Amino acid sequence: MRHRKSGRVLGRKPQHRRAMFRNMAAELFAHERISTTVAKAKELRPIAEKMVSIAKRATAKADGVEDEKLKKAFLLHARRRLIQELGGKRTVVVGEDAIDVISKVLNDLAPRYHGRPGGYTRIMKRTQRRLGDAAPLAFIELLKATEEKVRRKGKAK
Repeated sequence: MRHRKSGRVLGRKPQHRRAMFRNMAAELFAHERISTTVAKAKELRPIAEKMVSIAKRATAKADGVEDEKLKKAFLLHARRRLIQELGGKRTVVVGEDAIDVISKVLNDLAPRYHGRPGGYTRIMKRTQRRLGDAAPLAFIELLKATEEKVRRKGKAK
């Protein structure tokens, strides 16, 4: 029985699963949209949103402080926490460019979501299925600055 056990195993050992989600998060931050299975996307969402929250909180703290040393300390602490979460995966090659994922999260994504209380990602299910095992596929993407999540209307209760 799986009572009170959270998270999906996805047929992997814990170390493999952790490494897979770190790589997927780095790719998501670099490309801002990736395609994967629905189950992996649903498991990746809280991981990615926690990383954005870490950066957002640090930049908000740094903006509210006058002392330069304290500002640098807040941002350095956030940078080190993000490096720890991503497992040292700092650069992703996109075409011919190498993107520093940590800097992108701290400098681009944190200010983008400054006034947003959460919900930085969107999962859109695709109609296609994966060849081979017919697993349902989905896109997971980071929302734009002014974009809002649209919820489907459910049955009236």
